[in-house]
Amino acid sequence: MKARKYHNKNSVSKKTKLSQAVQQVLLGMALSSSAYALQAQELNENDSAEKDDIEVIAVSGSYVKSLEKAVDIKRSNISFSDSIVATDIADFPEQNLAEALQRMPGVTIERNKGLGSRVNVRSLPTEFTHVSINGLATASGSGGRDVEFDIFASEIIQSVTVKKSPTAADEEGGIAGSVLISTARPFDYDETQLVASVEAAHNSISEEVDPKFSFLASDTFGDWGALVSFSRSERTNRTDSNSGIDFRPLSRWTEKSGDSQWQSDQSIAVLERDTGVVINDPLDKDETGRVVFMNKVGDRAYLNEQEKWGATASLQYKPSNEFSLTLDAMLGGYDNTEDEYDAAAYSASSVSALERIHEYDDTTFSEYGMVVLSDVSYAATQHEFLSKENVHETDYNQLSLSLDWQLGEWTVTGLLGYSGAEKTSDRTNLKHTAYAPSRTRYTSTGGETIPSDNPDTIDMYNSPGSYLFDFYDVDLEEITDDKYAAQFDFSRGIFWDAFPALAKVQFGARYTDKSKERNLGNVQVKGPTAGDSSWSGERTLEDSELTPISDLVPGGAYLPEVEGKSGWSQVSNGYARNEFRYDGFNVPFQDNQFYRVDEEVLSIYAMADFEFNIGQFPVSLNTGVRAVDTSVLSFGYHQVQMPDGSTGYTDEPVSKKGSYTEVLPSLNMVVELSDSVLLRAAASETFIRPALGDIAYKRTVSVNEFKYFDGNPDLKPTYADQWELGVEWYLDNGGILAASYFDKTVEGVVRESLTGVVKDVTKYNDNGTLDGVYDFDVYQKVNDEGSYDVSGIELIAQFPLKALHSSLEGFGINSNYTKLDNSLTGSSDLGIPTPPPGLAETTYNFTAYYENNSFDARVSYNYKDDYVERIERSMYPVYRDAYGQVDVSLGYKINDSIKVVVEGINVTDEATKGYTMDPKFPTMYEFSGRRISLGIRGSI
Repeated sequence: MKARKYHNKNSVSKKTKLSQAVQQVLLGMALSSSAYALQAQELNENDSAEKDDIEVIAVSGSYVKSLEKAVDIKRSNISFSDSIVATDIADFPEQNLAEALQRMPGVTIERNKGLGSRVNVRSLPTEFTHVSINGLATASGSGGRDVEFDIFASEIIQSVTVKKSPTAADEEGGIAGSVLISTARPFDYDETQLVASVEAAHNSISEEVDPKFSFLASDTFGDWGALVSFSRSERTNRTDSNSGIDFRPLSRWTEKSGDSQWQSDQSIAVLERDTGVVINDPLDKDETGRVVFMNKVGDRAYLNEQEKWGATASLQYKPSNEFSLTLDAMLGGYDNTEDEYDAAAYSASSVSALERIHEYDDTTFSEYGMVVLSDVSYAATQHEFLSKENVHETDYNQLSLSLDWQLGEWTVTGLLGYSGAEKTSDRTNLKHTAYAPSRTRYTSTGGETIPSDNPDTIDMYNSPGSYLFDFYDVDLEEITDDKYAAQFDFSRGIFWDAFPALAKVQFGARYTDKSKERNLGNVQVKGPTAGDSSWSGERTLEDSELTPISDLVPGGAYLPEVEGKSGWSQVSNGYARNEFRYDGFNVPFQDNQFYRVDEEVLSIYAMADFEFNIGQFPVSLNTGVRAVDTSVLSFGYHQVQMPDGSTGYTDEPVSKKGSYTEVLPSLNMVVELSDSVLLRAAASETFIRPALGDIAYKRTVSVNEFKYFDGNPDLKPTYADQWELGVEWYLDNGGILAASYFDKTVEGVVRESLTGVVKDVTKYNDNGTLDGVYDFDVYQKVNDEGSYDVSGIELIAQFPLKALHSSLEGFGINSNYTKLDNSLTGSSDLGIPTPPPGLAETTYNFTAYYENNSFDARVSYNYKDDYVERIERSMYPVYRDAYGQVDVSLGYKINDSIKVVVEGINVTDEATKGYTMDPKFPTMYEFSGRRISLGIRGSI
């Protein structure tokens, strides 16, 4: 509760000051605009004629026109970039923003239960990408710096540009690239707009039908314009998953001593008896880490229910082409409830040991001296029935005031804004446990647990009386994320006879103030075996209300795609919530889990544009430098030794400062080889800041591991030196053929490391008795001294096929291909060469389309190669398997105002798969089904 008091006492006062500053600047800009309005009326007698010349960026009802507009944006940018534009007003092409972005060159997405959630640019980790909406860095409540794209309703987005090479004017923070999202504004359109759409979508596994509704209205009134939009949708998604979790090393048992020494002796003896493998030193992790078995096997059914809404409003004052003042607002909410039901077997339980090895593999990883025990009987497997409920509620809002002013020869732009998000997560886990002998083995889809030859074995799916109630665990987390920003830019064209190549100069400054606060609490209702006196006798799974899994999640039988799979019965999350959340139940926040990080950044930049010829070829060059000063103030509670020898936490959060200053040069150049062929080049230094949770000045403890985990406010950014060279051939009718080569050298990657030791820490048992005095290791995140290189090629082919033959009128393709070549990091403690997590070597997208005046059709295929998700136990790389998905869209215009659309997502019902080191050792096999939607859209 101290954290909550601290939040009220300090954070609010800071926000109040910032709010006052925002109000003052907003007032000043508004007064400036009023003064300018009078001046503009005097200077612009032909104002209405000028307005007729205003360029609009809207595209109307055509996929082909949207492609053409995206190509125009790409061509006009000095840097490497790609864009996607709504095919019509409030008509973004996919089910969410992440799904839309995956169509862009070099952009892939991370899927969670079949849904696109986070974005990777050129396969670098999601936190390497900077995201902004209308020029403001986006808050999403994710707990890190990465953005959860699935919270945004795509209908309120008008265009997205992914910028892959920065200029000095661009806000820093994206090694992979920057995703620039724009919402619509009233003067984007040259007439009144009123658009509404409704949609119903069906999921093949859940068999539920989900509604979606969106609305947009926009108009201009002389010098003023107003726009509002709203979207609301529901989604029910079911996922069936069979998996073998990961590798577990033999050291799980060989390090046992004392009363548990029998586990070490038996496991070593069984290993030698059944495989001939001899363990020379049971305490040598390099030796025991090369004998592995499947740690955990599980059948899991997920039900994900989402409610999402978003709204935008834009008020624009534009008395002439020389001046505009725009107030943009965006707000929304995203409620996501996920029920997860597990029937799992944890072979490496604390009371188990090897009993018999039926099959093993000593050839697949022979180069690393590894042996995989692929079919094993265990003395006492921990069987688990887990009912988990994850309830997430996210509210976000953004408000910005932007200024565009042509003041004589100077162009002045300004931005003042706020972006904030609040996220509350209520995560529960009801656990019942049975200990009994069993046999666990790999299958082609994951793993399975079956009865062993031991007479005490059980059928894990049909023995509810054997499962004791273990605990009902509840985590409550609250995250608040607030970002304020102010920026002013000044530019003017230069006509200097002494230096004719200089065409333009630009300079500016940006100030941002970010604050992220996290509170977390945990309550665990324990079973009788844990000494909880609230229960009389033993409570088993039979003592709760059980429901067949096919009734817990809608849609019928569990995983019918896998032969031999059947259902089981389990406790529903609704029953668990009612049964175990007693009167007065609450979850107090814990001091050791609180943190708050305040970050202030001042950036100044200067850059210049040059125009000249190299021989007969016109050249446009932009070069500049950005200086960035970052100050961090981090807060957290620290564990201290109390006078009576016990441990506690400081009465107030402890703070620590951190800071760094960087200078980031950049260069972008375009050479016009002909009217339609451009040679583009870029080079820059970039960085990303460390995750806020990593720099949080807090200390948590793992008593059983004798470890402290500390935040590190002294963390520095992760840097990249990057360059790119490409050629682009712009065809008629919006076509383009392009190829580029890029290279990034990344250094200072954040990793966890042993940084110290705390001597003589008194440790107590759960019952309060003295355990002893020990030394605790201190682990922190640090910047790695090494670096790795990522390079690759990117190819784009987009053109209408009528260029090949007139009979192909209306047909076309839109495709791209990215191939990476990355250095191996060797981050495995066993010396296994491993690419950096997240890097997929090959990705490509292919869309074939047809369009005429009344009908349009698109078939898209998106592919992402396999990639490393994580290095399990710092030893074994775990891969997400290659994935390809087919999506289809059909549209028919009944008349000029009404259009019917049918869309199919994942129409071939692909599975999501994963494995440890080799596909024969799968870790994941998930089906989330296909999604078919029918919608109607009207506009006037």
